[in-house]
Amino acid sequence: MVKENNKSLTLNNYYLNFGPQHPAAHGVLRLVLELNGEIVVRCDPHIGLLHRGTEKLIEHKTFLQALPYFDRLDYVSTMAQEHCYALVIENALKLELPSRAMTLRVLFLEITRILNHLMAITTHALDLGALTPFLWAFEEREKMMEFYERVSGARLHSAYIRPGGVAQDVTAELLNDISIFAKQFTMRIDELEEVLSANSIWKQRLIEVGVLSVDDALDHGITGVMLRSTGLPWDLRVATTYENYDNFEFNIPVARHGDSYDRYLIRVNEMRESIKIITQCLDSIEDTAIKVENNKIISTNRSDMKLLMENLIHHFKYYSECFHIAADSRYIAVEAPKGETGVFLQTNGTNKAVRCHIKSPGFLHLQALDFMSSGHAIADLVAIIGTQDLVFGEIDR
Repeated sequence: MVKENNKSLTLNNYYLNFGPQHPAAHGVLRLVLELNGEIVVRCDPHIGLLHRGTEKLIEHKTFLQALPYFDRLDYVSTMAQEHCYALVIENALKLELPSRAMTLRVLFLEITRILNHLMAITTHALDLGALTPFLWAFEEREKMMEFYERVSGARLHSAYIRPGGVAQDVTAELLNDISIFAKQFTMRIDELEEVLSANSIWKQRLIEVGVLSVDDALDHGITGVMLRSTGLPWDLRVATTYENYDNFEFNIPVARHGDSYDRYLIRVNEMRESIKIITQCLDSIEDTAIKVENNKIISTNRSDMKLLMENLIHHFKYYSECFHIAADSRYIAVEAPKGETGVFLQTNGTNKAVRCHIKSPGFLHLQALDFMSSGHAIADLVAIIGTQDLVFGEIDR
């Protein structure tokens, strides 16, 4: 309430549409902002502009036909999405994977983590005006995308991790090239930190911006880097030990303040830990099968010619009609680069899912944007969105 010429005037906040297309969003996002000058009072995210009905499409496909849809969710870390779905199917069929298959999965999952974090950090820096890290990172991402292509034939939508193992084996030359990459990549991380970590402008834009407390994080179901930035060392690779992660030694990077700068530092340190895991995978990979060898899926000790013929017939039927899964429901989650990615699968004894629900971490992180941005300027909102690492393929589904 102000007075002008002895008249009382009421000043109201004004509303601004941020989007629906903005480079800071890494997708298609519309924010309805209530502003008091430059200060954000309320932030109301509007999503669904990329919605394709993925879950419903999956329910109309067989279990094997549904796999490629997961590549289209978080298209920055595709193998992590495939992996979660493959684990649900394997849990339903009670499959035990060979050692080499698990190690190859872990190897490429950690390559995927680095791919994701390079994109997250450097596009975030680009949003705030730093161009050089983006160009450097994409040179390194190109090398890893070639690893994707050499093992699956595709640079982006790989469909490499499949129920029962992986699509195909790796060559000795590829493993050697990954080893060379791992040895030099630590220096690339150092160069990235030289440009950003101690940069005064970078720190002013991120420190004490978008602060998240551990209680708020738990109340909103926040996971991954955002949760660990509050000081809670929660990582499903350690908490649930899926695949053979318990065979590898690595640390869980955590921070204390829960601000945007902490989230940046954790992603940098997670890339260093991923290199440790990749190196251990290369040193310990065993010469075993890359997928479950019993094509009938059910366990048996028979090894006669009749069994081999039965296996061949079942293999043909599984790829034409697909296998059937008994009536049940299950939920499996993995530590994807953006946080806890989960798949709930309900089956009824047929070759298709009755219900497939995908839990994407970005969907939950986005709901925290309101209180994380409250009291900050519009320019700070851009920085906060960048540290949430949002990709709308998984949010809108």
